[in-house]
Amino acid sequence: MPQNLKNRVEDKVEEIKKIFSAYLDKRGQRKTPERFAILEEIYSRNDHFDAETLYIHMKNKNYRVSKATVYNTLDLLIECDLVTKHQFGTNQSLFEKSYGFRQHDHLICLDCNKVMEFCDPRVSEIQEMIGSILNFEVKHHSLVLYGNCKNPTCENAKQKEN
Repeated sequence: MPQNLKNRVEDKVEEIKKIFSAYLDKRGQRKTPERFAILEEIYSRNDHFDAETLYIHMKNKNYRVSKATVYNTLDLLIECDLVTKHQFGTNQSLFEKSYGFRQHDHLICLDCNKVMEFCDPRVSEIQEMIGSILNFEVKHHSLVLYGNCKNPTCENAKQKEN
């Protein structure tokens, strides 16, 4: 990673830590090393993840965190808008980092459960137009499209064909 990009990432992580720290202060919550390790781990990822996967990943890196700490920290991070929680039509919640990232929408493969992101400015234009027509101030939106990816590596799709 080029040094200037590495510095920007480190600056962003420091900014996020300050936001989380201020949120914990405001709520009278403790600022534990485990909570900040979870925050850093989340912001080092570039995917959608479930709490169990995050917990296992942290244990594999020899972090001393409990499942309860992971779940409770995720709740705090959602409350202070640093993490977004998604259901995507299943019982399992998926999470993704959200601070400083552009609005985007999702495609979900019904065969392999792959989550793909896309951004199309027309979605925002429609949101604004509908808000204007209906005299409604839209704060944010969520658009999830379900279907089948045409990816040849989709294992579940291959199994259905056989």
